[in-house]
Amino acid sequence: MTEAVLTPTKILDTAEDVLRRYGPTKTTVVDVARALGVSHGSVYRHFASKADLRNAVAERWLHRVSDPLAKIADEGGPALPRLRRWFDALMTAKRQKINADPEMFATYSTLAMESGEVVAGHVDELQGQIARIIQDGLDAGEIASGDAMTTAKAIFKATSFFHHPMHAPSWQVPGVDETFEPLWDLLVKGLQPR
Repeated sequence: MTEAVLTPTKILDTAEDVLRRYGPTKTTVVDVARALGVSHGSVYRHFASKADLRNAVAERWLHRVSDPLAKIADEGGPALPRLRRWFDALMTAKRQKINADPEMFATYSTLAMESGEVVAGHVDELQGQIARIIQDGLDAGEIASGDAMTTAKAIFKATSFFHHPMHAPSWQVPGVDETFEPLWDLLVKGLQPR
């Protein structure tokens, strides 16, 4: 491959392939460069460090979760059913990732946990999406008064067992889905005007 056709997207695609083969602890920039057929300096022209490359890989992976959720957040219509669709989509996306490729899920979870700023940005993005839905509900009188972002953060934290990767082993337990329903009912009752 020549430098002229080497793009950040191509590097990230290759980095994902290399991570799949070697895992996060053994993958180096040299491995990625070798797979691309370029010098490691060529990779460093696009990513200043191994940490930058790993952060970009983690960020891209997290956007594969957040981008479809943004579409739900931006839909019109009643807020509470939309909020439920948003959480259902979040939980489904996380479970599909772990079920489809548990080793890659573990790899990306490791990368994401090492990329504190990337994860913080991802959480902020998700909470912002929830806040948009909450604000729509506030504006329509469907949701009791309050601050949309504060409410979004509380709901996100209250439901974390069902979407945070550290709880992934528990998602395989039979009946775990049914435990979400009483929590959701409680949250909805708390959101609705009295």
